Amino acid sequence: MKEGGVCSPQRQLPVAVLEVAAAFMLLAVLSAFAGGMVELPRQAMWAAAGVLLAVCAAILYQWPDPRTTLGPANRVTLGRAVLVALVAGTIAAPAWVQQHATLVAAVAAVALALDGVDGWVARRWRCASAFGARFDMELDAFLILALCVHLLVMGKAGSWVLAIGAMRYVCVAAMRIWPWVDGPLPESKRRKLVCVWQVGSLLVCLLPGVRGGFALFLLWAALALLVWSFALDVRWLHRQRAVSAVGSFP
Repeated sequence: MKEGGVCSPQRQLPVAVLEVAAAFMLLAVLSAFAGGMVELPRQAMWAAAGVLLAVCAAILYQWPDPRTTLGPANRVTLGRAVLVALVAGTIAAPAWVQQHATLVAAVAAVALALDGVDGWVARRWRCASAFGARFDMELDAFLILALCVHLLVMGKAGSWVLAIGAMRYVCVAAMRIWPWVDGPLPESKRRKLVCVWQVGSLLVCLLPGVRGGFALFLLWAALALLVWSFALDVRWLHRQRAVSAVGSFP
């Protein structure tokens, strides 16, 4: 999340818990609105609530002191989590998604557009933290995986499309075996462009009129670019590990 407890005044009430509760209220309002306007099925609402519950449990588990506020930037990210939960929750209602794929894509697009807002807020209030950046990254990774599952369920791609969304989690698993994979990476325009192509392709392919060869081209290109980008990063980290090992040799 973008701010640590040191950036916020101490309070006696469990402010972070209240802010998480507010996220559930927002989800309830949006779910009720979607239920009334576009007949969002109840199973999708409950699934969205389950996703948000898991996210909020992780937040409170990692947050250093529930008496301190999450801060403005983290609240923006938490708002994004509500939208991501809705997108993921609709996986439980595939027939509904087939009829409202454009709406699902629009909600996902808004969640992704807000990705830059929380970062801007964190810089504006000077309370950025590694915790906030990690929260952003994991939320984006989960949204990408949810979009991949949508495309699989809709029959627009085979099970191979899950490799796009699973790449982040494969990397996390690799970190347990090779800790050096978790090393810091330099800023990269290449990485950002690949990410834009990846997310853009998933959103475009979610639209009703996009299918067949064109959809497969976009998705295969996204997977190929992602594998290529990951390979370059892993090679760079491996070389840095070798340099560090030589530098530390007595």
